[in-house]
Amino acid sequence: MANKISVISLGCPKNTVDSDNLTRKLISNGFLYLNTPEDADFLLINTCGFIEDAKKESIEEILKLAAIKKGSRHGESPPHSGGFAEENEATKKLIVFGCLAKRYKDEILKEIPEIDAIFGVGEDEKIVEYCKSQRKMQDAGYMMQNKKNRASCIVNHESFFFSSPSYAYLKISEGCNKRCSYCVIPSIRGKYKSITPDEILKEAKRSVKRGAKELILVGQDTACYGKDLNGYDISKLLKDICSLKGDFWIRLLYAYPASISEPLLKVIAEEDKICKYLDIPFQHSEDRILKLMKRGGARKGYLNLIRKIRSTIPDIVLRTTFIIGFPSETEKEFHSLLDFIDEVKFDRLGVFKYSREEGTPAAKLKGQISDIIKNRRVNEIMKHQAHISLDENQKLIGRQFKALIDEVTNGIAIGRLYSHAPEIDGVVIIEEGSKGSSFAVLRRMDPRVQGSNTGSFVTVKITEAFEYDLKGIIA
Repeated sequence: MANKISVISLGCPKNTVDSDNLTRKLISNGFLYLNTPEDADFLLINTCGFIEDAKKESIEEILKLAAIKKGSRHGESPPHSGGFAEENEATKKLIVFGCLAKRYKDEILKEIPEIDAIFGVGEDEKIVEYCKSQRKMQDAGYMMQNKKNRASCIVNHESFFFSSPSYAYLKISEGCNKRCSYCVIPSIRGKYKSITPDEILKEAKRSVKRGAKELILVGQDTACYGKDLNGYDISKLLKDICSLKGDFWIRLLYAYPASISEPLLKVIAEEDKICKYLDIPFQHSEDRILKLMKRGGARKGYLNLIRKIRSTIPDIVLRTTFIIGFPSETEKEFHSLLDFIDEVKFDRLGVFKYSREEGTPAAKLKGQISDIIKNRRVNEIMKHQAHISLDENQKLIGRQFKALIDEVTNGIAIGRLYSHAPEIDGVVIIEEGSKGSSFAVLRRMDPRVQGSNTGSFVTVKITEAFEYDLKGIIA
């Protein structure tokens, strides 16, 4: 029966949400989800087309699935397999969707003929209908008659396929109205549109019910949520999510600097469920570069904003990202950025090498910078940040914090403090304490004992600090 699907999700957490939603829709239509694409009838991949490295990764993964479609078990070029490969290729369907698919549809189809169908962003219903049309049912009344499989589908429908059991991403908006000169997102995902509060709250309730201990709000600019909802804004949404029953964290990612308001800072400061954590992509510190980027910000304004945030929320952890090697960026401007980082001392910092994306205004700018210079600057800035991060982490030794356990293996737990966003920040490694009871707690959380580990909160005492990670014991 050709009803088994496998879905690969690439790119940012917003793509993660999209992949989860599509998978659940397919399951509700009678498809069975598998983790192994080799055993699936429909090979689906959600692509990313944001920057050059992401595009390369997407193409590589598509080619791996194309090889699997031809008969390879693991994505390598298959040996001569006679009729098996031909039969395998005839039955499996390779479906590509998402950002890269929308941006380069014709080119991808031309270069990778193994692709059976290609869809853009937000075309879930078309994907579902395509899969249904291609499904060869042995029994037309399968979903009505096979109660065992039908029940299995219902269980799977409540699962999260691309998030950890301990946390869930909540996408609160789609698209972007900003016109940053280097970015292709508005042309791919369209204008900014807030997802309705009812939809978000429904998803939040479902996530908490299935065991998620952290709800992570994502969007192109989470801070401007609600600008199209007549008076309902991000601060009100956060309050409504906080009102839901349960012991869980709320984390806010991707807050555009100019969109951060006093009501937002106030609700973060006042609500215990909200992590004292803000991800603010400043992208650069120098006025000339920011103007070329069309960011609408300036160094002085950024410093004032940071001081305001820290005075309003004393325990706030600030994360940011910078774009290095933007066209015409001088050595002086780069070192001024280093001075800015030294002055602010961001708790978390990430760096992107500028990627020259066709169709963007920045691609036409003079003074494009070589990869050699970009790589050198990236390495320099990350070495800089490593020292800052180590100094800040060492201040935590001896203190106790609430930690969320993401994983337990052989009595060693991997967890995160409120200061750690999953996948992008460090972790706290939790070992056996001096008391046997502490280690017993870890054993009770071990998935080999309990089955699926959905995450647990524990109190951790920090004992060691490294550049990005921490080590501790259960207090």
